[in-house]
Amino acid sequence: MKIYFDNAATTKIDADVLKEMTPYFDEKYGNPSSLHSIGQDAAESLSIARDTVAKLINADPKEIIFTSGGTESNNTAIKQIMWNSKKKHLITSKIEHPSVLRTVEYLSDHGFEVTYIDVDEHGLINPDDVKNAITEDTALVSIMHANNEIGTIQPIKEIGEICKEKKVIFHCDAVQTVGKIPVDVKDLNVDLMSASSHKLHGPKGSGFLFVRKGLQLVPLIHGGPQENKKRAGTENIPGIMGFAKAMEIAVQSLEKNMSQRTELRDEIIKGALTIPNCYLNGDQEKRLPNNVHLRFDYIEGEALLIKLDMEGIMGSTGSACSTKSLQPSHVLMALGLKAVQAHGSLRLTLSKYNTKEDVKYLLEKLPKIVKELRELSPLNADNIDSFPDDEEDHHHDLEEED
Repeated sequence: MKIYFDNAATTKIDADVLKEMTPYFDEKYGNPSSLHSIGQDAAESLSIARDTVAKLINADPKEIIFTSGGTESNNTAIKQIMWNSKKKHLITSKIEHPSVLRTVEYLSDHGFEVTYIDVDEHGLINPDDVKNAITEDTALVSIMHANNEIGTIQPIKEIGEICKEKKVIFHCDAVQTVGKIPVDVKDLNVDLMSASSHKLHGPKGSGFLFVRKGLQLVPLIHGGPQENKKRAGTENIPGIMGFAKAMEIAVQSLEKNMSQRTELRDEIIKGALTIPNCYLNGDQEKRLPNNVHLRFDYIEGEALLIKLDMEGIMGSTGSACSTKSLQPSHVLMALGLKAVQAHGSLRLTLSKYNTKEDVKYLLEKLPKIVKELRELSPLNADNIDSFPDDEEDHHHDLEEED
């Protein structure tokens, strides 16, 4: 038996998405910049995909730039706004994805000033903290829609209103929310927004950056005139078509999928919290419908993952982009946890393919595995508080992937 609970890292491609992509490998394989008929067929398909994606987030097709994924979109938005602004201050949060934090650190090393907004114990940002951090020299605010580890959904609309009032550009990393909860760029008050295909049953290597009409954005990648002269390079037509189809399927079934995943999510949380010394990381209400992030005292998350995998259950300790690091999660440390507590965490993320039977099997195995690991663990209630906090800046230990 194989049960996949790591859908925040990547998802299984939908059969209809794969079917949509296939002709663009062996029949409609033209370069959309070519003038012959096969090339123009590809150009027409690209236009249709752009229209589809734009409509699904309430944008104009000209506001969509197709990219290789969330990492490229985040880099493009943040670097290009800051490099081409006379202002030198930007604001982000302490729990952003590595593709944002590493980009911001790079800018900080090259003369830009960065303010990192704190979060509360549930991972929530107070919009007033953003408002108070804005100065006359602030060019950009970059806050993620929902956290990739703990699933906490941020008050993006309110932060966007503040940015609009202060005339500050607002970028939002929506990689974990597009196709999972309602996303409307106008309602959210965002100027730039990143998304990635492989998080919603589309292919890897495809994403988009929404750029509000009227916002000047110099390309990060120079070369040809593709993507309205904002992103050079031959477009990944199979990936783009797959992404558009995946988004279409996800949005059409959004309410049904949200209801199904929320039900399964809450069932896992309820069952897991019956285990002694088990806690939920992140906000209980303002969280993604597919995200469960648990913390177990007195055990190591890596050992828990291995034991679960031996039973056919696949999860993660946190972000797939930092699981090879020995450092505790920067997200969990920002919540105020000790390093030893952060290391005892487990992330389980659902997709439309997960079932009640999957959850039942998980809840049968999880208590037994936790009990077994605690019996072997050197950690206990008497010594867990004696472990030192790791107070280093963990941003530099993140391993970036898309």
